[in-house]
Amino acid sequence: MDILTLVVVGLIAGLIASFAVGGVGYGLLGDIVVGIAGALLGGWLFRVLHIHNPAHGLGGSILVASIGAIALLLIVRALRIPRRRLI
Repeated sequence: MDILTLVVVGLIAGLIASFAVGGVGYGLLGDIVVGIAGALLGGWLFRVLHIHNPAHGLGGSILVASIGAIALLLIVRALRIPRRRLI
């Protein structure tokens, strides 16, 4: 995968994951980073669980990256320490 394709897949996957988890996104660069990290996590999860990608090509890459990015955002939310409000 060339760098431009990686950036486009990362952006689309990051946007999909941000909306799916319930947020407004992390900005252009943040969504790309979340999407690329999600692509790595999604590829690893699919390989470990012996799941075959149901779609091929760019669509399949976006699907795997989106699933990985959603999992990544859910993990980050679960580990985040809630802030206390000072009145």
